Amino acid sequence: MRNAVLYFFIASVLLHTRAIAQAQPKKINQVVLDAGHGGHDAGARGGSGLLNEKDIALAVTLKVGRLINDSLKMVKPIFTRTTDVFIPLADRHKIANQAGADLFVAIHVNASPGSYEKIRTGSRTIGKGRKKKTVPVYKTIHHRETAAYGTETWVLGLNRTGQKEGAISEYGDKITEEPGILNENDPETAIIIAQYAQVFLKKSVDFAQKVQDQFAAQGRRDLGIKQRGLEVLAGSVMPGALIEIGFINNVEEELYLNSEKGQNEVAYAIFKAIRNYKREVEKIN
Repeated sequence: MRNAVLYFFIASVLLHTRAIAQAQPKKINQVVLDAGHGGHDAGARGGSGLLNEKDIALAVTLKVGRLINDSLKMVKPIFTRTTDVFIPLADRHKIANQAGADLFVAIHVNASPGSYEKIRTGSRTIGKGRKKKTVPVYKTIHHRETAAYGTETWVLGLNRTGQKEGAISEYGDKITEEPGILNENDPETAIIIAQYAQVFLKKSVDFAQKVQDQFAAQGRRDLGIKQRGLEVLAGSVMPGALIEIGFINNVEEELYLNSEKGQNEVAYAIFKAIRNYKREVEKIN
């Protein structure tokens, strides 16, 4: 009995080690660049009401792609969109999964609800006879502008781990160098898939930290790394993060993000994070 327990323990450890080794990315050869929103989906709007998230996200994404093409010759950027078109969320991670990409980078622009102000616009008379009286009339004005500012990066929330594991199972042939290791008829496969999901989350956090470090080095406010059950991250079978590059309805950040200088700096920060992540992964392996 004791020998059987020992055998089970050793087998479990070996399986755990094997799964983690399999899930570690060996090279960063393809990076998916996902510009948020597009087409009829404008995303967040600037304080002026004229600037749309979809346009800023696309401009920055294309600049990141050019930096990769110019300076990371062994890395291929894969775009989910390069023009102002709408791409469903499921199609975005499908593009990444079918390509067998090594990293998923979604680029978005943040916004806060702004504020509401109730102002008096006049008065009106109600009632008749002795009940007749004058009452004030108000209207509510929505101010888009916000005092919120800074950058934050999101990784997958634990509530969507099941979807992540399902995607890993579906696209197993794209992510493992050992054919047949993800066999749905093998009871050990569920353990291996769970280990993939855990490693991908750790790698996602590693990359997200590099993004925030680069923004902080540029003097931007660091709002940290956060978790949320985002579809594009849950359905993609690789490490990934969604980057909020600033608040579009903050007057100063809106001007910054709409400028060539601002977009170039944001793109360079993301590029450097990708480059540093690639160096770290390939150094380990």
